[in-house]
Amino acid sequence: MPIATPEAYAEMLDKAKAGSFAYPAINVSSSQTLNAAIRGFAEAESDGIVQVSTGGAEYLSGPTVKDMVTGSVALAAFAHEVAKKYDVNIALHTDHCPKDKLDGFVRPLLKISRDRVSAGENPLFQSHMWDGSAIDLDENLTLAQELLAQAAAAKIILEIEIGVVGGEEDGVAHEINEKLYTAEGDFLHTIDALGSGEKGRYLLAATFGNVHGVYKPGNVKLRPDVLKRGQEVAASKLGLAADAKPFDLVFHGGSGSLLEEIHEALDYGVVKMNVDTDTQYAYTRPVADHMLKNYDGVLKIDGEVGNKKTYDPRAWGKAAEAGMAARVVEACQALRSAGTAKK
Repeated sequence: MPIATPEAYAEMLDKAKAGSFAYPAINVSSSQTLNAAIRGFAEAESDGIVQVSTGGAEYLSGPTVKDMVTGSVALAAFAHEVAKKYDVNIALHTDHCPKDKLDGFVRPLLKISRDRVSAGENPLFQSHMWDGSAIDLDENLTLAQELLAQAAAAKIILEIEIGVVGGEEDGVAHEINEKLYTAEGDFLHTIDALGSGEKGRYLLAATFGNVHGVYKPGNVKLRPDVLKRGQEVAASKLGLAADAKPFDLVFHGGSGSLLEEIHEALDYGVVKMNVDTDTQYAYTRPVADHMLKNYDGVLKIDGEVGNKKTYDPRAWGKAAEAGMAARVVEACQALRSAGTAKK
């Protein structure tokens, strides 16, 4: 299928919330990892989200170019072509964008999509994330208002973050402390500033102990009840039923989370869960295996010529893609999205 239209993306999110499942949002940084992600979604019979971070976008543009917009546009163009060969919907998303990178990342990409929509085309990306977690909440939401209006005009969904995700990602680090839990009042402030959809649809990355990085299962102290209370206070403010879930929630920093905690979060309205650390390892592990097993083939040792079949990038690249695709399937199964694309 082609990359998801704005309407198809909205239907994906509605379907996930109604079915208490979430889509894995897989970070990619190359055409190979993109192919692996889409292959994994297709094998799991799940629609999915492919996303690129500021660092990933810069890397995609080439080490001598280092331009986030160039890398993002190149990735999107490639994705729009290869996705046509698969029978699942793929949405394109840009990940964490802090304040100092808005002018070099999200704002130019929003303009590109606005121009495309004005010309009768679909936006280049389906959603963008504004990460204001490192600044005061009032300033965070003020900037979110501006970006939400621009996103809505471009038929794009905005993702915002309130609260702080611990650990480190793309050079942005946060301490692991009580700030990892979004306060009930912050959910209400978000409704006051952004509404409940009438100003444009948005995804909310609320924090409940999330930590970026690598942690063993059980080491991350999640409190999914924070999400439950956030939905409840928002529903009460909006005059909705107590069991309504007005927010479309996003789960960041899921590595090391227990499956029962993930499932509890899904029941509270999480529709998107970022997956990066685990798929990075799943991609790299087969490459390491190939190099170690074929040491004398990938290197020209003692004046020999090596073995072209083993140092051909396609040889280890295929193994890497297969490993990552298998981890994407596992993520779809864990998030209950596997098998939902054809239902």
